[in-house]
Amino acid sequence: MELVTKKKLAIISGRANHDLAAEIADALGEELVEPNIADFANGEIHCRFEESVRGTDVFIVQSHTAHDDASINDAVMEHLIMVDAARRASAKRITAVCPFYGYGRQDRKAAGREPITAKLMANTFRTAGANRMLSVDLHSGQIQGFFDGPWDHLTAMPVLVDYLRDFNGELVIVSPDAGRVKVAERYTNELDADLAIVHKRRAMDVKHAVEVIEVVGDVEGRTCVLIDDMIDTGGTIVAAADALAARGAATIVAATTHGVFSGPAIDRLKNSVISKVVVTNTLPLSPDKQIDKIEVLSVARIIADAIDAVFEDTSVSEIFGGKNLS
Repeated sequence: MELVTKKKLAIISGRANHDLAAEIADALGEELVEPNIADFANGEIHCRFEESVRGTDVFIVQSHTAHDDASINDAVMEHLIMVDAARRASAKRITAVCPFYGYGRQDRKAAGREPITAKLMANTFRTAGANRMLSVDLHSGQIQGFFDGPWDHLTAMPVLVDYLRDFNGELVIVSPDAGRVKVAERYTNELDADLAIVHKRRAMDVKHAVEVIEVVGDVEGRTCVLIDDMIDTGGTIVAAADALAARGAATIVAATTHGVFSGPAIDRLKNSVISKVVVTNTLPLSPDKQIDKIEVLSVARIIADAIDAVFEDTSVSEIFGGKNLS
């Protein structure tokens, strides 16, 4: 007797970025499975899937971010609980989809007695039952090695590049610091643009404070596009923009994957010389952060294509033309 297995795909969303998950499911022609997430009076999180996921290929989508009255830690814990629920419900394979991977900046020991929390996160997801991880633009590519299993590292570059092609003027792609130079170089190749670098150092005695030193490259009279993986408090990107303006840049645009926008970020961007801030929907943008300068692009299609590739047991890199996505 021959048993023919039928593949079944299940997309489940947490509460942190439900709109993106709904877009992903729609792009795949699927309905989201209802996780029935609820909070107990003491803040504990509970979930119970609306339908059986036994033997299915489960993709659990959750951005690690604060939302409503919940913190980023609540979002991470909610993600882990859903992964554990899928494992105990006998899912065939569980992929934790993290459009924004929390604690990604804590990927090394910069000083003694510090944790490597990005590794702790990866260990925790593996212990919870995740067989595979999928993320968009990690803070550093080596985080993929922290997880003892496959990790599909996607990039929002195709979406951002398509948007930037429509800009008038001679483009210069600008790296806001030395750590983003390789990423900026990829954009210059795609857009046939020149490269500039803002050399900076952080003030050692003040958190999030940045002191710009020099701009390397010709930016005078040109359209400068600052490329980064995220904007958190906005200190780095605004300081870099001020340096470009001081050297005669005609127009300054910021293009980044993750719009974290913590603390004073929105006020800083609103009052800065930056004319446009382009982000993606890996993180939700609350109404109080929606200003005219900010434009949000969707990465739902990129994530959906990657999920489809994993589901069909096709190489994700083949789906994206064999490019190095990390």
